[in-house]
Amino acid sequence: MTATADATPAASARQDGGYSSPLPTPRPHLGHALASEWTKLTSVRSTVWTLGSLVALVVGIGVFAVLQTGSADYKSIPFVAPALFGMMVGQLAVMVLGVLTVSSEYGTGLIRTTLTAAPDRLRVLTAKYLVFGAVAFGVTLGSVAFVGISAALLRNGPEAGYHGAGEWVGALGGCLYVTLLGVLALAVGALVRHSAGGIAIMLGLVTMPPVLGAILTGWPVSREIGLTVVRYNAPMGLIQLFGLPNSGMDGSPTPSDLAQLGLLVLVTALAVTASYVVVRRRDV
Repeated sequence: MTATADATPAASARQDGGYSSPLPTPRPHLGHALASEWTKLTSVRSTVWTLGSLVALVVGIGVFAVLQTGSADYKSIPFVAPALFGMMVGQLAVMVLGVLTVSSEYGTGLIRTTLTAAPDRLRVLTAKYLVFGAVAFGVTLGSVAFVGISAALLRNGPEAGYHGAGEWVGALGGCLYVTLLGVLALAVGALVRHSAGGIAIMLGLVTMPPVLGAILTGWPVSREIGLTVVRYNAPMGLIQLFGLPNSGMDGSPTPSDLAQLGLLVLVTALAVTASYVVVRRRDV
């Protein structure tokens, strides 16, 4: 009699269409993926080390540069200019974190768990881009703002000249530029699925163009190509956006800030699009 009674709920469940969990089961959406990626990004040591090194480089070198300057030095440069010195190295930390955000999951096999829990691969990749982009931009902007405000407070004397809002807009563009480099690195990591390979590719994309451009200018047949490469590269883009005066190797003015930023937006958009195509079609 007891066995029959115990079997009745199971039989009834089968007749009603199977087991139904008493717990709420909301339909998965992008918010769930964002929460998951936020937890993963903020709970690993690589985030602390990479972003910590970015802050240390930008703030440390920037404040040191501010202390070594006088008010008259800022007559021709913006107050945010000292942040550039640390950012030239700190941008590498953002790119490394961008690659590791996706490639580390492939290396450890965690990507299988992620895609089992959230089978919509494009939603997962979108969440990675959004969370990483927001964190990278926030940390970069905070570091640059700290240096700029420090310079404005310590060196804003009569000899410093006029400083308008335009230089802060340029610094904002510089922070966006570095963030886009990190997003590009994340896309490269999604394409190659290998940490060392993705980091090597990004290091080459950032450090090789100035050297290659300088080499190409040595021959008359490739001089124009070399000058173009020298004008359009990541270090030159950052120099322009942070307001430091510069010119091409032939003495001609370099492209506008919008042109530098637009080129990186185009390259990043192409890489991100390719990552969506590859992640959707390729198995883990």
